[in-house]
Amino acid sequence: MASSGARRPATTIGIIACGALAQHVHRISDRQHWPVRVYPLNAALHNHPGQIAGRVAELAESARRQHDVVLVAYADCGTYGALAQVCEALDLPQLSGSHCYDVFAGAGRLADEFATEPATYLLTDFLVRSFDRTVWRGLGLDRYPELRDDYFGNYRQVLWLAQHRTPALQAAAERIADALRLRLEIRDVGDLGLEAELRALLVSAGYLVTDA
Repeated sequence: MASSGARRPATTIGIIACGALAQHVHRISDRQHWPVRVYPLNAALHNHPGQIAGRVAELAESARRQHDVVLVAYADCGTYGALAQVCEALDLPQLSGSHCYDVFAGAGRLADEFATEPATYLLTDFLVRSFDRTVWRGLGLDRYPELRDDYFGNYRQVLWLAQHRTPALQAAAERIADALRLRLEIRDVGDLGLEAELRALLVSAGYLVTDA
């Protein structure tokens, strides 16, 4: 199914996005010339997923006063259906999948990866860039490095799902694997999975029209 160029020219789009996805949503929207304003929520909410649904609901109220279309660039992300309930109640199209790893790599591909090595710790570009802040310090490993085995002792590898691999990011991913004492695997998945999901949300919201 191909997308046509048919759009509503006057429509503006607000996207409430996980902070881990916000930069990618910006990049995709720019290259597709979608009139998007991104409302990022702090990615640290992943350490407190019970707060995500409420924060999205609060932000949706203000975003709807400014935009014709409001979308939610979150998968379930550990909310155990709470975010889906909020999105359904407020009629907010939402990304599918359990987490952003599904969005980038596809649930089928991840299932294959876990079938090969179940003891896999996943990274995205965002997590590679922010690992020291969001994971190492976020889990207190800067203060209590002996907790490394408690958190990561059952893993065997780090799998980086790379959206835009660069030498600097690869070096950072290698440092992360070394710090966790795990081997590093890299899969170049790009961001087309996220782009396809966003396009589908825009179709469901009536902003884009599909051919056939």
